[in-house]
Parts: sequence; structure tokens; C-alpha cells
Amino acid sequence: MADGKCTKRYPRPLVAETVTGNDGYPVYRRRSKEDNGRTIKVKVQNQEIEIGNEFIVPYCPLLSRIFETHANVESCHSAKSIKYLCKYVTKGSDMTVFGIASENVNDEISNFQMGRYVSTNEALWRLLSFQIHERYPTVVHLAVHLENGQRVYFTEANAAQPAERPPSMR
Repeated sequence: MADGKCTKRYPRPLVAETVTGNDGYPVYRRRSKEDNGRTIKVKVQNQEIEIGNEFIVPYCPLLSRIFETHANVESCHSAKSIKYLCKYVTKGSDMTVFGIASENVNDEISNFQMGRYVSTNEALWRLLSFQIHERYPTVVHLAVHLENGQRVYFTEANAAQPAERPPSMR
């Protein structure tokens, strides 16, 4: 909570169909009470409050059944999500800074050394000169938006031509 509002954008809007919002994130279908949506009455601090679908976290019933727990499922399709994944995949090992000092010698200059922890698995992988990461298949930038911003949808029938000759190469 910040300034009396939820930082996770709750309560979410009640909409009849899933649509893409102005910010590029999906606005998932959440049925209102008038649209056969469900509500539940909960007692909070000696008050009965009616809670509807606008407060429910998106989930996948199949994953919830398989893992026997709640699984928050939302679409992540922005460049920020790719940046987030790459940040953690390529961040490297944990590191620490430490110093070595003698109790008997009163030295004004301390020698510091940068050290990092490498697990046995990573050490063996590096000793045997295996690749740490790879990109397969090769990443190719495809232009997916027309100049004036219309969305482009690819099907099996029309995907080959734009991939072979993107608009920037014409």
C-alpha cells in the first residue's frame, strides 16, 4: 500500500472480455455481479464485506490442480520482461570484498582482494571449457509493427515473406 492505494493495481477493473490495455498489458476478463460474476461475504473487523472478482489474483486452474497450490499466472510480453530475465540469467556469481590484516603490524595501507564463490558444478563446467550460455536458434529482429502503428498478425500462410524481407530492408 502507498498513499492508501494498492501498489499491485487492485482492485482490477471488471470487464466482459479480455483486452489489451493502453499500457500494453492485458486487462483480463473479470465478470461483474450483473454479468454472472461471483462474490463472497467476508467478515473483517466485525464488519461483513462483499468481495468480487476485482480482487482475485489471475490464476490457472490446471496449474493449481497439478501443483496443489495457487499459481499466479499473467501474460508477460513486454521488453521489460526480457530485460528482467536476461538480468538474472547473466548476472554471474555472488561476490564479496574482504581484507587481510595482521594483528602485530600496524599498517596504514590495507590490502583488499575481490573474491567470489564458485560452486563445484560451475567450477567443473568452466574447467572442462563447456559453454556457459548460448543463443539457439540465432536471434533475428523482426519488424512486427507498420509505420503508423497498426498491429500485424502472422499466420502460417503469411509468416515466411516478412521474415525473409523485413520492411527495413526494402
